[in-house]
Amino acid sequence: MTAHDSLDEEMPASSWTGWISFAGGILIIIGGFNVIEGLVTLVNDDYYQVKPDGLAVNVPYSVLGWVQVALGLLAVGIGIGLLRGNAGARVAGVVLAGVSSIVHLTTIAAYPFWSLVVIVFNIMVIYSIIVHGREMKKVW
Repeated sequence: MTAHDSLDEEMPASSWTGWISFAGGILIIIGGFNVIEGLVTLVNDDYYQVKPDGLAVNVPYSVLGWVQVALGLLAVGIGIGLLRGNAGARVAGVVLAGVSSIVHLTTIAAYPFWSLVVIVFNIMVIYSIIVHGREMKKVW
């Protein structure tokens, strides 16, 4: 046990743990939407407003669809981990939200409004986890 661990035990959980619950919930919701969006992309290439060569990264929509499905499933699992106070889920949540933001930034031409919404929520998730993530383990 380090001095840092004993400090954590002495400090009670603050009301900011709601931000971590928010981050976990948002990851679950966005993950579900990503899975649906990925499946739609796999079934209907005409869903997007531009062809793949109009994206920042020229990648076929079938590849993008599988990436969205994978990111969505990961987001759901990580969101559940965050709600349970898992330390590994905090690290994975920050990484996943960053990767998701980059993926949506590269495809912003295909669906601008949705991409911006997801990027904003990912930034809020990253903030929540980094600033208040440690407090959630005291709730569970």
